[in-house]
Amino acid sequence: MAEYVPTGTRNAVVLLSGGLDSTTALAIAIHEGYRAHTLSFRYGQRHTVELDAAARVTKALGAARHIVADIDLRAFGGSALTDDALAVPHRTNADEMGDTIPVTYVPARNTIFLSFALAWAETLDASDIFIGVNALDYSGYPDCRPEYIAAYEAMANLATKAGVEGQQRLRIHTPLIRLTKAAIIQRGLELGVDFAWTHSCYDPVDDRACGSCDSCLLRRRGFAELGMIDPALSGNG
Repeated sequence: MAEYVPTGTRNAVVLLSGGLDSTTALAIAIHEGYRAHTLSFRYGQRHTVELDAAARVTKALGAARHIVADIDLRAFGGSALTDDALAVPHRTNADEMGDTIPVTYVPARNTIFLSFALAWAETLDASDIFIGVNALDYSGYPDCRPEYIAAYEAMANLATKAGVEGQQRLRIHTPLIRLTKAAIIQRGLELGVDFAWTHSCYDPVDDRACGSCDSCLLRRRGFAELGMIDPALSGNG
C-alpha cells in the first residue's frame, strides 16, 4: 500500500467509518484540495473491525491525522449494532429490505458524530466537515436525509464561539447524498480508492464480511451494477 503525504491547505474534518461511502467521501475531500483530518468512533458497535479499515484508508489516501473517539452507545442500546439483545437482520438480497427504518439504526448516531466533528473543526480553524451520507441506496436512516443535514448545519453555525465571532461559517459536505451505490463506487474508483481497504459489514464473522446484512447487500448490488464483484465478499464463496 502506497503512503501519501497530505498536500491540501484547507483543513476539513471527515467522518470516516472505514466503509465504502465514507472512504469515497474522504477521497473526494482530498481531491478537492482539503487537508483531511479523519474522525472515527469506537461507540460500542459490534463491528469494531471497521476501525482497522478506517486506519488503513486514512494512511492509504494521505489524511493528515486520524482520531478514534471513544463513546459508549451500548449504555443506551436500542440498535442491533449496539445491543446484544437485538439481532442484525440477514437477507437473501437487497430487494427484501423494505422501506421501514431497520433495527440497525443507531439512535441519534449522526447527530452525535457531527457534534464531535464540529468540536474538532473549531479547534482546527476549519469550516468544512465531510460526511458520506446517502439518501438513495441506503438503509432508510432518518439522519441521512438532506433536510436533516441542512438543519444540523444551520444549528451548528449558531453553536460555536468561532461561528458567533464570525471566524467560521461551517459547511457540511455531503458529496454522495444523491448518488446510487454504483455511482459512489465508480467515483471512488476514479479517485484511486481500492475498496478492498474498506469494511462495511454490520455482522462480521471472524472479521470477514457476512455477505447477507443490509450493508453487505447494498455493496454487493452496487458492484454488480458495474459488472464487478465486491472485494470484501470475493473470498466468501
